[in-house]
Amino acid sequence: MSDRLYAAIGDFLFAHRLSVDPVNYAFVHRVLSAPTGPLAAAVAQITDGGVRLTSRDIEELGSAVATGTSPGDGVDASNAEEAMQALVARTQMQVEGFADTVAAIRAETRGFGRDLEASAAAMRGGAEQAIDITRLASTMLDRVRAAEARMASANEEADALRRELETARHDAKADPLTGLANRRAFEEAFEAASGAGAPICVALCDVDRFKSVNDRFGHAVGDRVLKVIAGALREACGEHLVARYGGEEFAVLFTGCAVDVAADTLDTARDAVAAKRYRLRETDAPLGAVTFSGGVSAHNDGESLGSVMGRADRLLYRAKDGGRNLIERDAA
Repeated sequence: MSDRLYAAIGDFLFAHRLSVDPVNYAFVHRVLSAPTGPLAAAVAQITDGGVRLTSRDIEELGSAVATGTSPGDGVDASNAEEAMQALVARTQMQVEGFADTVAAIRAETRGFGRDLEASAAAMRGGAEQAIDITRLASTMLDRVRAAEARMASANEEADALRRELETARHDAKADPLTGLANRRAFEEAFEAASGAGAPICVALCDVDRFKSVNDRFGHAVGDRVLKVIAGALREACGEHLVARYGGEEFAVLFTGCAVDVAADTLDTARDAVAAKRYRLRETDAPLGAVTFSGGVSAHNDGESLGSVMGRADRLLYRAKDGGRNLIERDAA
């Protein structure tokens, strides 16, 4: 390693207030060794506008490198679809392999049974038909051990496949940026809740002047704003489902409560976000006010999601027209 690269790594760690440990050092080495690579581009996007890199950023980007994906993979729906298709193909191959293993073990078992029958017949036949019992027992024991080993290996593969499928099912319904449920998961949850007959309220929220944040500070800062609002909604709404519905829009499915309770809960999250003062990590410059507006509407029996979301959307824009940083609800 050249002295120049060594010094550059030290400067990078110091500038981002990162500890000098093996993980951080190796990560920065990868970034600086390939300044035009995808990892360096992802770091440049995150740190756009003077934002410092965090240990969480390094963990997430490092995981992407370790798994052979590009940083940010999963954000694009087409990437997620391709990953799912690859998993399905891999699953099919593993299932076929498992079936072959089971078939081989069954064949081995049949052979084992035939050998036992031959042994028993030989012993019944007397000395003139005697066989080497020790050799036969040793051969059958080897077959049993081999079959057990193949079965254990097949079980391990099945367990690994089960875990991978579970992860894939979760990822297919999760927003990769915020960790919230995605639109598909929200729509499925609505269908299940509406069929159960419990009271439902639907809220639609939108970050106020979000384009201005992206234009002034870059998309990396905008992503951090979305994460902050996602966290506030998750904390305030508790057991109710919070989803990133698209872009800077969030949706909340309130079950088992009236519209006033749902609106008051959402207002708690709104107030928590508006009360904070956000600054860039590197320059300590203020971001300005970060707020969101929302509309909350009660679901009527037999009503479609599109219908109740349409009302919530109109209430949302009434909040925007009313000065933003507001929650509007259905009239009592």
